[in-house]
Amino acid sequence: MCAPRPDALQPIEPARRPGGALYEILAVDTDPANLESLERALGADYRIHRAARAADALALLEQLEIALVIADEGAPSMSGLALLERARELRPLAMRVLVSREAAHGALNRSVNECVVHHWLEKPWEPNALKLIVRRSLDAHSLAARNQQLAVELVAENERLRAENAELRRDAARRSAIDGMIGRSPAMQRVLELVEKVADTDSSVLICGEPGTGKARVARAIHYAGARRERPFAAQNCAALPDALLESELFGHRSGAFTGARSDKAGLFERADGGTAFLEQIGETHPGMQVRLLRVLQQGEIRRLGASETRSVDVRVIASTSRDLLADVAEGRFREDLYYRLRVFEIELPPLRERRLDVPALAYHFLERACRESGREIAGFSNDALDRLVRYAWPGNVRELEDEVERAVALSRDAREIGAELLSEPIRDARAPAAASARGAGESDGPRLSEAVDSLKRRLIAEAIEQTGSKTGASEKLGIPRQSLQKMMKRLGLQP
Repeated sequence: MCAPRPDALQPIEPARRPGGALYEILAVDTDPANLESLERALGADYRIHRAARAADALALLEQLEIALVIADEGAPSMSGLALLERARELRPLAMRVLVSREAAHGALNRSVNECVVHHWLEKPWEPNALKLIVRRSLDAHSLAARNQQLAVELVAENERLRAENAELRRDAARRSAIDGMIGRSPAMQRVLELVEKVADTDSSVLICGEPGTGKARVARAIHYAGARRERPFAAQNCAALPDALLESELFGHRSGAFTGARSDKAGLFERADGGTAFLEQIGETHPGMQVRLLRVLQQGEIRRLGASETRSVDVRVIASTSRDLLADVAEGRFREDLYYRLRVFEIELPPLRERRLDVPALAYHFLERACRESGREIAGFSNDALDRLVRYAWPGNVRELEDEVERAVALSRDAREIGAELLSEPIRDARAPAAASARGAGESDGPRLSEAVDSLKRRLIAEAIEQTGSKTGASEKLGIPRQSLQKMMKRLGLQP
């Protein structure tokens, strides 16, 4: 771009950095008189650095925050164009002006087109023309510097947002894993609190409880709420296989290790590397297996059957049992050192008879799933059926409740709700639990069970509506269809 020719009397306001600091300008010319003229014209408004040799100019470019380079075209060691090309490499944001006696020539035109030169100034130059081209160059430099800063800030903001979104996704996955465990009873709330605490660690966990209490669901919740959620979750029921097959399943084997082992096979611990290995019914393992499990927990090493070398694995171990392992330790059936390695963190799951408050929500959860799988539309349970479900002792715990609901849905045919007649005989004939059990479930000695259940329903519904602000939100929070909630509210005499 050629130099403008402003009115010689028109004042040119100097450019200023944000905050009023002076711009740094590098003037390069072999003629000291030309450098002196440039400094006289610009020195009052800018900080001028002079260089007579290309080497001195390049050294200044490396040392100083130069905003503008003004170079004479003719130089004995390096041409002005070559110098500006190097200046672009050293200070990409610095503006570059070439002083030339010739108004235009091929090399200059190419340099302008390739942005090696931003402006050229024809000799002899006028002070105002020089000041104007300097002002425009520095304005362009300021804009480029600001754009670069914005680009840096944008990258930093994008990184921050990515990190924030990743954290939100982790929190959502964590919340989803824990929310999948249904239970508002005090006993279940204590379990959920323990799950949240242990999920953030790599500690081994021992989950204890009667059969059917949901130990596998708790193990999955711990895994998917923790830092290993993106890695594998591998589970094996230790009571489901003979000892020899269980060893192969957990540790893998080499080809030919035993009859039928035709190829190498990775075991559960290798498949779960980086993630979680869940060992169900750990109390059913034999002493030899317990020694090998102890080595995994202590040293993080496994050895395939038939192999001589060991492999390192990074696995979090979660185990479950329905047995009294401490009693097994006392009687010599379970290794004491393995027991304490496993129960770094212990979670005891209450039986369903001790958390009767959770029965309605669990029943509706299983009803919704059974209807979805069978393609049926059932609004809910009759009050009588729901009362009998709450009254029953559930020796098979949550698993038995799930089976009972699936059975009732299969028998329902065209029924719009599950009535007491669709329940199995032991549940239809269930008697009210003893007062102690009722108190354990949050019920008092005085009212009959049905009255206590109605009181509980009123409280849960009122709390859900207050928290969500609508019946639709309350039905979602309680895990029951909105139509069933409306019918229940009408029967209980509740107003929105």
